[in-house]
Amino acid sequence: MTLGITVGKFHPFHLGHDHLLRTAKALVDHLVVLVGDAPGQTPPASVRAGWIRSVHPDVEVRVVAEDIPETPAAWGARALEVLGGRRPDLAFTSEAYGEPWAAAMGARHVAVDPDRAAVAISGAALRADLGARWRLLTAPARAHFARRVVVLGVESSGTTTLARDLAERLGTAWVPEVGRAYWEGRRWAPDAERWTSDDLLAIARGQAALEDALAARADRVLVCDTDPLATTVWHRRYVGGVCEALERLAAGRRCDLYLLTVPDFPFVQDGTRESEDLREAMHGWFEEALARKGVPWIALGGPHEVRLARALEAIAPLRRFAPIP
Repeated sequence: MTLGITVGKFHPFHLGHDHLLRTAKALVDHLVVLVGDAPGQTPPASVRAGWIRSVHPDVEVRVVAEDIPETPAAWGARALEVLGGRRPDLAFTSEAYGEPWAAAMGARHVAVDPDRAAVAISGAALRADLGARWRLLTAPARAHFARRVVVLGVESSGTTTLARDLAERLGTAWVPEVGRAYWEGRRWAPDAERWTSDDLLAIARGQAALEDALAARADRVLVCDTDPLATTVWHRRYVGGVCEALERLAAGRRCDLYLLTVPDFPFVQDGTRESEDLREAMHGWFEEALARKGVPWIALGGPHEVRLARALEAIAPLRRFAPIP
């Protein structure tokens, strides 16, 4: 079995790294990827290793502490230690240290795109301006860094229209409401009007899963039409009380900005809505939930174009990224 090895920080995991790994996999039977772990790096090495595993489940990814001198000899010895003493056949890098590092392990060096002809990028340049080079990130890195904006509100308050139009104006992905599809799927079934905690938890989990999947398609900002926090409000509406599993799910979800739509125009019945009499009360419940969450949020009222303009203004800073250490 031909054994290959490569090493790097993968900070962040970009398309140049992906090209390196795909090239290496084609030339060996088994590839080991060493991910350097240094204190203070954000995100940590465990997260970066997870990105690689999600794209390349057929490689062996090992997190290695960066507690040795930055020399080819020291890293050659560390690699042999990780490999249990077995010498790799091929060592893959795109850097100048590759040749002496391979020699320290008794391996043959394979230089992969050292001139960056295939993918014109470096980790340092990407970290310096993530937003400008966004499309050079791999999908899991995009999902990690994408800022998440959630539009929520009571029935017939313009949430879906605002979410969809924001995504169109920003040229990014948006997450449709899972609960509506869930309701449509069960509306003719027996006891369709009866809701349980399990129903609401299934909706919240589906919403979270769809959000995480579409985050990889986002351009810096992902727009979400509702999220599990909103589902806790609907649980209060349909079931009453608190579902601990749902509350934990909502508490563990990340959001950078909430946009709460104000029900300041007449209720529009679309054939599925049934909470007209509770609009004002539920709007207050949403405000309470947002206050408990303790994250940035703004209320949006008035005509749709006014709401859209205010939302775009609030989102604009989220599309800019400070340099990553």
